Amino acid sequence: MKVHIIGGGNLGVSVALGLAKFSKDNQITVTRRNTASILYLEELGVTVSKDNKHNIQEADIIILTIKPYQVDTVLAEILPVISNKVVASGVSGLSIENLQKKIGDSNYAIRIMPNIAAQFGASATCIAFNEKHKEVAQNVVALFKDLGTAPIIDEKLMDAATVLAASGTAFALRYIRASMQAGIEIGFDWKTALDISAQTVKGAAEMILEENIHPEQLIDRVTTPQGCTIAGLSEMETHGFSSSLVRGIKAALKKIKG
Repeated sequence: MKVHIIGGGNLGVSVALGLAKFSKDNQITVTRRNTASILYLEELGVTVSKDNKHNIQEADIIILTIKPYQVDTVLAEILPVISNKVVASGVSGLSIENLQKKIGDSNYAIRIMPNIAAQFGASATCIAFNEKHKEVAQNVVALFKDLGTAPIIDEKLMDAATVLAASGTAFALRYIRASMQAGIEIGFDWKTALDISAQTVKGAAEMILEENIHPEQLIDRVTTPQGCTIAGLSEMETHGFSSSLVRGIKAALKKIKG
């Protein structure tokens, strides 16, 4: 497919990198007003342009990875030259209904919420669309399945998806940082502690995705009676490990909803 990404920031570039590395036979264009920092994408076969309309008429999917305040300006620029296009929006807070009104009935509004792990083929990209656009949305779903997982969700959960999948990246990284810090305290140099902590989290995530079971079932496998694992888990829970994470996710969602 021909994929046109408007917005060459962290998210747009991550999607472009992921598509270039993990999705075959796509022609990818990324636009950004200042292209100096993303010209390296051309080495991967990605077209980089300062013009949001560059070859956009040929695009099968237009992906918006821009800020909310940029939406009207960008759409005013591209709408005169597009028709019958799938517009997949990663813009936080922009509903399908409002996007559809802006782009008109001749185009198809889809909402997506990828995260920056897309560049490693490891994004959890939540996707929402109107049932009447189910057929055209399947191309978007297929595209993002190449970049990790692509669960289809009810649009009312898109704000929650932003917190769980996008902000969740930062929350997971904070756990890894804390684990690394603990590793240093118990004797490792920082690099070794980081390597062990990151790989351990990756392994745990892969087990969950591969076996598709509740985390507690896997926890039971490494938790023996009177062992060190249960001692550590008990101490963490005493100090609010799970509850603080839940509270943090709910606080982030509350911030989005204003």
